[in-house]
Amino acid sequence: MTPHFTVAYWCVLIAALLPIVCAGLAKWGTFKTPRRDGGYDNHNPRAWLASQTDWRARANAAQANSFEALPFFIGAVVIAHQLHAPQTRLDILAVLFVVTRMLYIFMYVADMANARSLAWTVALLLNIAILFSGG
Repeated sequence: MTPHFTVAYWCVLIAALLPIVCAGLAKWGTFKTPRRDGGYDNHNPRAWLASQTDWRARANAAQANSFEALPFFIGAVVIAHQLHAPQTRLDILAVLFVVTRMLYIFMYVADMANARSLAWTVALLLNIAILFSGG
């Protein structure tokens, strides 16, 4: 049997790109504004992001949370593959995880706090389901 890049592995790639999308959201529309006028500061990007407010600050927080969720997701997918989880089940759970994380980011930026917390919980439960899908 020839190894192949499964849907679940593609989901790992997508999940790894989500924090970058969040950072892009936080910086959106600020590149043409001079630094002295509050535009994006590529010389000190972390301090600039830390000084943001409202939806930009929430996009930056979603970036941090997306990075935090990534190791568990990667580990769960790899372990499920090693334990020979049924591929269709694993792929569906991984897609649902990524979709839920995308909804989480949208809800975070839109300041939908309760819905965002629910999406976070669902994504965590999906991740646990992925981990145990091969058992």
